[in-house]
Amino acid sequence: MEEERLQKYLANAGVASRRKAEELILQGKVKVNDKIVTELGTKVNPKKDKIEYEGKRVKIQEDKVYILLNKPIGYVTTAKDQFNRDSVLDLVKVKQRVVPVGRLDMYTSGALILTNDGDFVYRVTHPKHEIEKTYTVTLKGIVKKEEVEILRNGVKIDDYTTRPAKVKILKTDEEKNQSRLEITIHEGKNRQIRKMCEAIGYKVLALHRSKISGITVKDLPLGKWRYLKKDEIERL
Repeated sequence: MEEERLQKYLANAGVASRRKAEELILQGKVKVNDKIVTELGTKVNPKKDKIEYEGKRVKIQEDKVYILLNKPIGYVTTAKDQFNRDSVLDLVKVKQRVVPVGRLDMYTSGALILTNDGDFVYRVTHPKHEIEKTYTVTLKGIVKKEEVEILRNGVKIDDYTTRPAKVKILKTDEEKNQSRLEITIHEGKNRQIRKMCEAIGYKVLALHRSKISGITVKDLPLGKWRYLKKDEIERL
C-alpha cells in the first residue's frame, strides 16, 4: 500500500468522515508512530506506520458494510455525545465500526445510512453529487399554494438562498389546523427543512426523512435497520 493522507486513511478505516477526521487531527487526538500529529498534509504508510486514535490502533476494515436505519426521534447521530443522550449507534449492532453518513437532528426521524467506508461517506455527503433527500413534514396551519411556490423556487435562510426544491401538499386538515407536505432537496444544510418552513411562517410539528436517493424506509419499522442492496449502494 502506498502512502496516503492521514485524514483519508482515518476515514477509510471508519473512524469518522474525512472532514471530521481533519478536525480530530487538529485537536491532537491522532498519533503516528507514538507521536501526536496535527498537520493535515501528513502522509502515512499503513504497512509501516503505527496509527492511533485516542490511544487505539486504527486499521482498515476490509469488509465494507452499508446500512439503512429508520431512525426514531430522540437519538443523536454522533458517536459520542457530551450530554450522554442515546445515539443511533446504540441501535445498529454490527462488529464493524460504522459512522452516520450525514446527520439527522435529534427530533427528526427517518432514513439514515451508516457505513465504515470513508470514501463512500465523502462521495455521498459532498454537495457536488446532489443526492436527493425526501422529507414528510407536518406543519401548524394551512399552507397556501403560493407559499408552496416560494419553497419550490428557494427561500432565504441564514446567509444563503436555498436551491429549487420539489414540494407538494400531501394533506390539509382544517379541523386540526395542520398541513402535511413532501419536500425533496439536494442540499443538506443544518436544520434546512425546518428553517425553510419557518421562512414562510410555519412551525414544524413533525419531520421525517422518507427517502435518500429513492431508497425508502417505508417498509422498515422505526428503530430497525437493514443492509443496503448492491444496486442501492451503486445508485448512491
